[in-house]
Amino acid sequence: MSLKPLRRPRRLAPGDRVAIVSPASPYPEGALDAGLAVLRSWGLEPVLMPHAADSAGYLAGTDADRAVDFAKAWLDPSFAAVVAARGGYGSQRMVEHVGWEDLRAAEPKAFVGFSDMTAIHEAIAVELGVASIHGPMPSWSLFASDSAMREHLRATLFEPERVQRIASPTAKPLRGGTATGVTFGGTLTLLAAEAGTCHHRQDVGGGLLLLEDVGEAPYRIDRALTQLERAGYLDGLGGVLFGSWADCGPYEEVRAVLRDRFAGLRLPVVEEFGFGHCAGSLTIPLGLRATLDADAGTLHFAEPALA
Repeated sequence: MSLKPLRRPRRLAPGDRVAIVSPASPYPEGALDAGLAVLRSWGLEPVLMPHAADSAGYLAGTDADRAVDFAKAWLDPSFAAVVAARGGYGSQRMVEHVGWEDLRAAEPKAFVGFSDMTAIHEAIAVELGVASIHGPMPSWSLFASDSAMREHLRATLFEPERVQRIASPTAKPLRGGTATGVTFGGTLTLLAAEAGTCHHRQDVGGGLLLLEDVGEAPYRIDRALTQLERAGYLDGLGGVLFGSWADCGPYEEVRAVLRDRFAGLRLPVVEEFGFGHCAGSLTIPLGLRATLDADAGTLHFAEPALA
């Protein structure tokens, strides 16, 4: 079998309401203001869910409250999208409290986030069969200051035909070639932590795997990749895209790990594709069919990210 494309939510339009949730860590006081101003400048009406500003140490409130916010946002037809305020830690705890069966009949909507939100992207794909958006979050300091990053997200949400073909100016082939498959993945250590859970994918045949991380030493990257390999997560892949490895040590050491773990798979592999915890971070749709050209450093989607 192979990964199948997921249902596409509708695109956004000026005047849409978007729910702001905090599924993981709390955002620092004042850190969200500039990001919300950006969303408003796009004609959106961002609405903080009741517990979005909660704080309980390294978590944005209780697991149950964070789950309730997410579920209410997804079920509320007045919201066109659900946007994570930030990552951090805690999404895996939250997904266990979501009544996913109650969400299945709701109209799909765009979910935006990355980093710790990888656990939610996986849950949305497995539980709801809905495509999602791996993109920057409004409390991230770069969100308001990085115009290129901001524009790529805006275009993906409002004018997805314009960015159906994503060309990374920094991409380099670790192993050349082309492959067509459905995109999935996110932050490496989150995917490794999913192994053995109900949201661990049993068959990723033909898929295009996205991987990035932050603050992980090369040996810990190796450990997470080993976990995925032993769990069968790398079996039958179509291709691999590596994003940023911010604060993960000298990049040559990271590259050596990536070469070691993927050279024998005999499939297209591209590095430094420019998504994740980096300036200019590209927005990448997850759950949709695309063609990777590792030599050209491009990812071309068969249809726009949003309907």
